[in-house]
Amino acid sequence: MVKIAFNTPTAVQKEEAQQDVEALVSRTVRAKILTGKGTCGWLGINERHTTQSAPGASTASTGAERNRRELRVATKEKEGSSGRCMLTLLGLSFILAGLIVGGACIYKYFMPKSTIYRGEMCFFDSEDPANSLQGEEPYFLPVTEEADIREDDNIAIIDVPVPSFSDSDPAAIIHDFEKGMTAYLDLLLGNCYLMPLNTSIVMTPKNLVELFGKLASGKYLPHTYVVREDLVAVEEIRDVSNLGIFIYQLCNNRKSFRLRRRDLLLGFNKRAIDKCWKIRHFPNEFIVETKICQE
Repeated sequence: MVKIAFNTPTAVQKEEAQQDVEALVSRTVRAKILTGKGTCGWLGINERHTTQSAPGASTASTGAERNRRELRVATKEKEGSSGRCMLTLLGLSFILAGLIVGGACIYKYFMPKSTIYRGEMCFFDSEDPANSLQGEEPYFLPVTEEADIREDDNIAIIDVPVPSFSDSDPAAIIHDFEKGMTAYLDLLLGNCYLMPLNTSIVMTPKNLVELFGKLASGKYLPHTYVVREDLVAVEEIRDVSNLGIFIYQLCNNRKSFRLRRRDLLLGFNKRAIDKCWKIRHFPNEFIVETKICQE
């Protein structure tokens, strides 16, 4: 079938008018392009058109930029955290070094300074059978000591080595004038024996320093006599922590016993004594023979 269309004069006029308008617009646009006017506007239109035509590309570009910013921020935060850790470790190192140096200085200049004194006395033992023989010339037995005397702490630490010519035991003795206590550590038995400090026998640290000074210079005649004390271990001491730091260091983790003078014990059974031993030392200008007995 053939379709036939009829154009009226009015339609023909409208078509001609539309063609004239399009030709005018085309000429106007070409003129603006040639003169440079309207280029930006045209490009802006094209850019807007391009942007509007690709919304997915814009979103992807924005996400990538955001990821890059977050990565840069995370990197900076990590670098800042590492720097703070290094500064903290460096500061702690300086503090530790200062504590070590300061502790060494305090120990060197503020810890009590002590001097080890050495001396020897000789005594005549009247109870020795050899000295009781008539016509025999008496002989003297030597007693040697080393003393760590600390006047600032008001204490004397006596070391009695193994004697060469007598039957006494080696011992470590502490006379603590602050606590008013004397401690004997028998080095053969390994036991500690404690009693109140007898100030009528034991010299003060200051006087002991003078005594050892005389013995060292030879100005003091080291031939002297013997004072005997008879002591008995009456009870075991479980805790020595309240007897001062020096006695604690000497007697801690050792069996410790309290001593009493034999003549002060009422109803004391001499047969109950199993063993006795002696410690000879000179806490004064004479020799003291301390006899300790224990069941």
